[in-house]
Amino acid sequence: MPTYNYEAINEKGGEVKGKVEAESHLIALSRIRNLGYFPTRVVKEKEKSRKFFKFFFQLNSKSFFQRTKRQHLVSFTRQLATLIGAGMPILKSLQTLAEQPGLGNFKEIINRVADGVERGHPLSEGLVRYPGFFSRLYVNMIRAGESGGILEKILRRLADLLENQMKLRARVKNALIYPSFIIIVAVGIVAVLLTFVVPIFVSLFEDLGGALPLPTRILMAVSEVVKHQWYFIILAVIALVFLFKLATRTPRGRFFFDHLKLRLPLFGNLYRSISITRFSRTLGTLIASGVPILQALNIVRETAGNEVISQALANVHDSIREGENITQPLRESGVFPALVVNMVRVGEESGTLDEMLYRIADNFDEEVDRTVGSLTALLEPFLIVFMGLVVGFIVISMIMPLFSLIKLVS
Repeated sequence: MPTYNYEAINEKGGEVKGKVEAESHLIALSRIRNLGYFPTRVVKEKEKSRKFFKFFFQLNSKSFFQRTKRQHLVSFTRQLATLIGAGMPILKSLQTLAEQPGLGNFKEIINRVADGVERGHPLSEGLVRYPGFFSRLYVNMIRAGESGGILEKILRRLADLLENQMKLRARVKNALIYPSFIIIVAVGIVAVLLTFVVPIFVSLFEDLGGALPLPTRILMAVSEVVKHQWYFIILAVIALVFLFKLATRTPRGRFFFDHLKLRLPLFGNLYRSISITRFSRTLGTLIASGVPILQALNIVRETAGNEVISQALANVHDSIREGENITQPLRESGVFPALVVNMVRVGEESGTLDEMLYRIADNFDEEVDRTVGSLTALLEPFLIVFMGLVVGFIVISMIMPLFSLIKLVS
């Protein structure tokens, strides 16, 4: 019989961990609840042995190859809220949404969830079986909506949260399109020059003889590597990517690189603002949806996307569990600016923590826009100048020997 590792919240609000044997994931959830716990994470034990390969092959989930578009998930969430708000039962709402065209593999998932609801299972228990489609944040908010009788309201908040996350990603990606295009063009031009143009001049210089200047000798060596040993460059890049992925799978590696991201010149502030926006809006949505603060912090900690911030949130969780406030551990983490800490303190003291977190998210949304605009304005001329310097070095390195040869002939 499979063994499931679980994390849960007990009646006193404390976090407990353990194992339970069950025939299926749903039965495991039922047995954990019978113990008087509120499960927050349930994972089959055998899946742990494949974590090492998960980042490369994603062996433990077929849903890796069936990732739905985020827009499909947003549309599904908002339409489900509309149908439930109109008085349609959940089962009929799911069946109606599954009949829509253009959903691809998502249609099959909706039908399976609908089958579970038809057999009497809650909607959240049907969603939890497909983590590739429905995140832990999504499932826990649905569970909170079911227990509080406010499923329609929760679905609308979820749709808003997902849309804001999509807009944030889109803004950053759109800002990086032009610099990325410049880099690709620059690399292509340099590769063509080193592969086809430079070798012609190299053979000319070798035939005429004479001592070559240092820049020319450097350019010839680089050209030789690019033309005849290009596969070593590709292998080196693949090896570096593999080692980076491998390092970020370890706690120390994740912490090191995430800490480095926050300290990067220029990009560090952007990355920090994005992380704070995600943390604030997600935590605010969970609290406003009625999810207990300790459980909400656990969920946000796992969806933070940064190990430094995750550890800071773990300290906040432990502080609240011991009866203290949320402000002090946030300040001691050194990750969150004074503005965030003070606004959280005001929200905590006034009982409007969720509203204050929304304000923080909106404020840092604007900060992200300003930072992205500044970086884009700075990167474009920098890349153009850099490209000009590289091409200029190549041209000068090829012209310098010509002057030497002209003097030699004279």
